[in-house]
Amino acid sequence: MFDIGWGELLVIGVVALIAIGPKELPGVLRMTGQWMGKIRRMASEFQDQFREAMREAEMADLKKQVDEMTSTATSYTNFDPIGSVRREVENLIKDEPVKSAEPTVAPEPTAAPEPSVSGDTPQPAAAAAPQPPPADGRKAGEGA
Repeated sequence: MFDIGWGELLVIGVVALIAIGPKELPGVLRMTGQWMGKIRRMASEFQDQFREAMREAEMADLKKQVDEMTSTATSYTNFDPIGSVRREVENLIKDEPVKSAEPTVAPEPTAAPEPSVSGDTPQPAAAAAPQPPPADGRKAGEGA
């Protein structure tokens, strides 16, 4: 802080001894030390208050950013998994079809099996499908 060497301190001490006197010099030095302690404490308190104000400002900025992110996230999505599960359970209890928030796609209609020639029972469609040829190159129905 101050660039005071030993020579300057010796000169200040001699001048203080001559000006104040040897009898009152210890009291003056004690009072000077107390004042220096008070000044250091005040400077430390000021620095602590300044740091606390900086922390509060940073926390306010972080809170503002979190609030902005939260509002952005809630404005883009309407995600309520608990609400949708609750609606599904209520609908199941009422024996009503479940109305989901997601669009449902109707299954494609499958071809109904055609009745046989005799008209007794309908034949499944899978039985009429041709069988693929064996992997070894033989024709279907040939033996080994």
